[in-house]
Amino acid sequence: MIEKRPFAKLGHADHGWLDAHHHFSFAEYRDPARMSWGNLRVWNDDQIAAGSGFPAHPHRDMEIVTYVRQGAITHRDSLGNEGRTEAGDVQVMSAGSGITHSEYNLEGVETRLFQIWILPDAAGGAPDWGARPFPKADRSGRFVTLASGFEDDGDALRIRAHARVLGATLRKGESLSYDLGEGRHAYLVPSEGAIDGVRLDARDGAAIRDMPSIQIQAIEDSELVLVDAA
Repeated sequence: MIEKRPFAKLGHADHGWLDAHHHFSFAEYRDPARMSWGNLRVWNDDQIAAGSGFPAHPHRDMEIVTYVRQGAITHRDSLGNEGRTEAGDVQVMSAGSGITHSEYNLEGVETRLFQIWILPDAAGGAPDWGARPFPKADRSGRFVTLASGFEDDGDALRIRAHARVLGATLRKGESLSYDLGEGRHAYLVPSEGAIDGVRLDARDGAAIRDMPSIQIQAIEDSELVLVDAA
């Protein structure tokens, strides 16, 4: 089963400093058919104006993965963590029993990012934050695991959920596949470009399940983000 979710039909909220598109129900956007996909709860496509951002606010019991597409985001939290994550790189915050954080675009240009929330396997636990670079060249023609709750996923950032966040880049005409385990849910979004299999243009989404293998071919140079969810 593949359900295409065109970018033009996503939930939308324009706050001036923040132009947000929601693949799933979030804030004032409510759609009972789009509450979650497995343990994937939120996928927001955010454009944050230069010199603005999210002031300090709390979270608990959520794994929050930020994939920066353009510009950079600067994180500060109640644990004393501070870091700048730039385009192509990833940060992960495990909210656990509770954390307060802010996310600001301190750059001179707009920042664009995907904000992905995944439900943890268990409530509570000590909150945590981490970030690391993932060079796009290392993802050429293949999926690289960016964040994972599986111990055998090497250098991926750790999350506390049976899920993976993966990235890939494809040249026009290149193809790749991803084996999806039985009972798993996948959600695929091209950050840039366009792909076939199911036709997706940049920032469209596809909710996928009950398929042993996902087949993807690039119609043009493309950058992909995939969540493999429980």
